[in-house]
Amino acid sequence: MTRKQFIKGSAMIGMTLAVPGFVKASGLIGSGCERKVYRIVTADRAKVGTLPILRAFAGNHTDFVSPYVMLDEFGPVNLNPGADPLRVDAHPHAGVIPTTYFLEGSGHHKDSLNYDFQITKGEFMMFSSGKGAIHMEETGQLLYDNGGNYHGFQIWLNMPSVYKWTDPTTSVYRSSEMDEVHTDTFDAKVVLGELFGAKSNISLLSPAFYYHIHLKPGARMTIPTDPTHNAFLYLINGEMELESQRSLKANQMALYYRDASDIELFSETGAEFLALGGQPLNETVYAYGPFVMNNEDEIRRCIANYQSGKMGDPDVVNH
Repeated sequence: MTRKQFIKGSAMIGMTLAVPGFVKASGLIGSGCERKVYRIVTADRAKVGTLPILRAFAGNHTDFVSPYVMLDEFGPVNLNPGADPLRVDAHPHAGVIPTTYFLEGSGHHKDSLNYDFQITKGEFMMFSSGKGAIHMEETGQLLYDNGGNYHGFQIWLNMPSVYKWTDPTTSVYRSSEMDEVHTDTFDAKVVLGELFGAKSNISLLSPAFYYHIHLKPGARMTIPTDPTHNAFLYLINGEMELESQRSLKANQMALYYRDASDIELFSETGAEFLALGGQPLNETVYAYGPFVMNNEDEIRRCIANYQSGKMGDPDVVNH
């Protein structure tokens, strides 16, 4: 892959569809402090490299998802031992933090910062690109040797403008650094932020939360949030009832208005989902492919830095 080829296809392209789903009878008991749903969006099927994905948003809905800027679910894909790796060739990032979280399987990450490692189920990676770096992603040696399911999320956190030109870094966090909550009605892993006293040990540039939750059949749940922060849900499996008797199905995302605290949920059959959000950055977003900046001049600077090799050599990262 040459340094100019990435311009041909943007990693921030994706269409979404609003779906006004409703249920017949409510299993919720309103608290009077519940957030209202702004919109329900269905993720689109796409491919990044040879990797099949579901894209919920990419550079749109900023007022409702900031500080996040993109959400991709990769897989689930079952690979036989010895199958060709699913791969996204070396490509640059700047001004954004691509995060990777595995539900099943494992992956191989290699970058221009001299990191080269496998990341496995339950682990969380942050590629804090800052002023720019290159990485490659693929299913990797473990799945090649043993086969199995490959399933997880790449979700991009925007970087506040003050950090966009800092040196890039890569960090991997084990499951032990993310607290869990277990009750009779739900199980939750706190990837980022804090929930019901359980905390993640992962430091952030601005306040954000990221919860992986299993809601048990017939269960209700109230997720408390800061009413001044954004909040949204992505349903992985099952079906959930939201406020106003709206129904959320698998591979759909619910965006919420601010100015209220509680997210009220009910699932008759059980559900697995992500709950995300945080303090809106309230900064102009200029996104061009893998670069997320605050104005056009900064984007042009990123392109020039990549083409001149300041972010690293993609040929070296690919091998």
